[in-house]
Amino acid sequence: MAETALSSHIQIEAGNFGSTLLRNNNGAAYDTTGRLIRYGLGHIAPNSTLRSSDLIGWTCVVVTPEMVGKTVAIFTAVEVKKPGWTKPSGERELAQEKFLNLVRHSGGLSTFAKSVKCVADLLNFIKR
Repeated sequence: MAETALSSHIQIEAGNFGSTLLRNNNGAAYDTTGRLIRYGLGHIAPNSTLRSSDLIGWTCVVVTPEMVGKTVAIFTAVEVKKPGWTKPSGERELAQEKFLNLVRHSGGLSTFAKSVKCVADLLNFIKR
C-alpha cells in the first residue's frame, strides 16, 4: 500500500480511538510576487534538523481523580512510512525521528507507522 493510501486508512482508524489526525503537508512555493512561502507545521528552513510528522492531531482521554470527567487532548504525531520500512536513515528521517521523540518526551503520543496496526497499538496503549 502506498503511503498516501495508508495515511488515509490511519486517519479513519484513529477516529475509533478518540483521535483526530490531520494531514500536515510541508513544503515551500513562491507566490506571485516572488516571495518564498513555507507551509506546514514547523517548516522554517529547508535543512532543519527537526521535521514535523505527516499526521498531526490529538487524542482525547479522560484523566485521573483530580480532573474526573474532564477530557483532555494529547498531542499526537504519526510519521507514515511504506510497509517494509525498518528504521530511520538519512537526514530527513533522522529529523522526523527527532520530532517524534520531542513529542513523546513532552507527554504526547508519536510513532512511525508502516501500517494501521502501528497506530492502533499506540492509541490502544493510552486507552488502557
